Amino acid sequence: MSEAPFVSYWTERQHIHKRQSAMAQTGFGRRYLKAFVSGFFVAVPVTVTVLDRLAYVARVEGASMQPSLNPDGGVSPDVVLLNRWSVRNYRVQRGDIVSLLSPKNPQQKIIKRVIGVEGDFIKTLGYKNRYVRVPDGHLWIEGDHHGHSFDSNAFGPVSLGLLHGRASHIIWPPSRWQRIEPSLPPERQPLLNWDGAREDSYDD
Repeated sequence: MSEAPFVSYWTERQHIHKRQSAMAQTGFGRRYLKAFVSGFFVAVPVTVTVLDRLAYVARVEGASMQPSLNPDGGVSPDVVLLNRWSVRNYRVQRGDIVSLLSPKNPQQKIIKRVIGVEGDFIKTLGYKNRYVRVPDGHLWIEGDHHGHSFDSNAFGPVSLGLLHGRASHIIWPPSRWQRIEPSLPPERQPLLNWDGAREDSYDD
């Protein structure tokens, strides 16, 4: 009896087995890829959401916060870390540098310093009223570079609801890396707090 038919049969079986194995591996690979892609598109929004709730980075444009931010005139703009978690309950203090939605253009975010909190009496710099009491639920914000800033001296107190984050660090350029501490120029201290006590006796 010739062995040729048997060898041919065995070779054919091997080819079939290899094809089935390849198809199985391809199917597994496709399922794995599909699962990975599905997981990726689920995970990325979650990650973005988590980061957006905690903190994000932003490049500072313009000269309104000089010399605190962009001291070299924007040749190498500062990039700041904005802490969203710290303002989740709208808790800010005088001297904080904050990011908020512009009251004149909700599509634009601005970065300014908190000069007064609710109840503070402010001596304004060119506002329609020389003195203003910051209403409840509002802030008085200004840029450090007076005369080059579109701030509360133009549009008045801003709602706490526009608050978006607090600048906690300068992270770029490397030579500028530093923590941002609350700081209020002495000449911009509120005159009085809400109950009429002098601001220099008010304890934050």
